[in-house]
Amino acid sequence: MAEKWAQRADAAEGAVLARHVRRLWALPGTALGVVAWPPVRRERLFLKWHYWWQAHLLDCAVDAASREPTAKRRRRLTKIARSHRIRNLTGWTNNYYDDMAWLGLALERAQRLHGVGNRTGISKIENELFDAWSPEAGGGIPWRKRDDFFNAPANGPASVLLARTGRLWRAQAMADWMDAKLKDPETGLILDGIRTGDVLDRAVYSYCQGVVLGAETELAVRLGAPRHAARVHALVAAVESQLCRDFVIVGGGGGDGGLFDGILVRNLALVATTLPGDSDEDEAARSIAASIVLASAEAAWENRLEVEDHPLFGAAWETQAHLPGPGSTVAAFSGGTVRSSVVPERDFAVQLSGWMLMEAAYVVADAGFR
Repeated sequence: MAEKWAQRADAAEGAVLARHVRRLWALPGTALGVVAWPPVRRERLFLKWHYWWQAHLLDCAVDAASREPTAKRRRRLTKIARSHRIRNLTGWTNNYYDDMAWLGLALERAQRLHGVGNRTGISKIENELFDAWSPEAGGGIPWRKRDDFFNAPANGPASVLLARTGRLWRAQAMADWMDAKLKDPETGLILDGIRTGDVLDRAVYSYCQGVVLGAETELAVRLGAPRHAARVHALVAAVESQLCRDFVIVGGGGGDGGLFDGILVRNLALVATTLPGDSDEDEAARSIAASIVLASAEAAWENRLEVEDHPLFGAAWETQAHLPGPGSTVAAFSGGTVRSSVVPERDFAVQLSGWMLMEAAYVVADAGFR
C-alpha cells in the first residue's frame, strides 16, 4: 500500500518539477515555481509569483525529501528557500501574517527534518507572528498588518509554528481564541474570521478546518490538555459528515483556493499519525482522518489526466480534471487574494495540492492505515 502511494507521490513531484519549477531569473542555485501551466510571459519571468504558494512548494519538497531522502532533494530545499528570499526583495517577511506563517512552517520543517539552515528566516517570522497578537482589538492575530480582520488562516498556521518553536502558551492562546470566536456551534466547523466588533465572516473553507486540526493536534501532543484532543475528535467528525462524500473531500477551486483541500489533507494526515491517546475517541479520529486522506487521494488519482507522461490533477478531486490551454483566462490578484484561472487546473496551487495529497496518502499508508 505504501509503495503504491510512494510511486504516485513520485509522479506528482515529477509533474510539478517538469511543468513549474525553474531557475529564478536564470540565477544559479535557485528554483521557484512558475505559477501557471501553460504560463504567459509575466508568469514565466516571475513577475507574478505568489509568496504563499511558494511556501507550499517548499513544504511539498520537504515531504518528498522525507519520503525518500536524496542529496538532490536536499539541495532543492536550499534552492527554493534561497529563491524565496531573493524574489521577495525585502527578505523573508511581507505584510500578510498568513503568508508568513506558511513560509515559517516550511522553513522550520526543512531545518528540523533535513538540516537546511533557515534559523534567521524562522526567527524573523516567528517574532512577527508572536508580536501581532492583539487581544485588545478582538484577536487573535490579524490577516495582514494594519487590518481589523482576524481569521483562522492566519491564527491556525501561526499556532502550529509557535508550538513547534516552543512558544506553547501563545500557541495555546491562539487555539483557544479560534475555538471561542470562530467555531460554529451548529455545524462544529470553523468559520473564516471575525472583524473588530465581533462581525463574523461565516464562510466555511476546508483549509480553516485543516489549520485548526493542525494546531489542536500539536498542542495535544505537547501539552496533553484534554480539551485539545476533544476538539480534534469533534472537528474530524464534522469534516467527515459535512465536507466529504464517502470520505472524499468534495469541492475545490483554483487560485488561492487550489491549496485549500491540500492543506486540509496535510493536517488530517498529521491527526492520523500523531494524535496521542488510546481512547475510542482517539482511535476513531485517527481512523476517520486516515480514511479521508486515502479516499480523497484515490479519487484524485482516478480523475487525473495524463499529459506528456505526467499527472494533471483536478481542482475538485471527485470530478474529472480538465486540460487548460494557452488561451485560458489567467489567474488575477485582487483584494489580497489570487482569483482562479477560468480552467483552475492551470493554476500552480491546484497541482501543488495534488502533490500534497499524494504525499499525505503515502504518510498515512506508511503508518499502517488501509
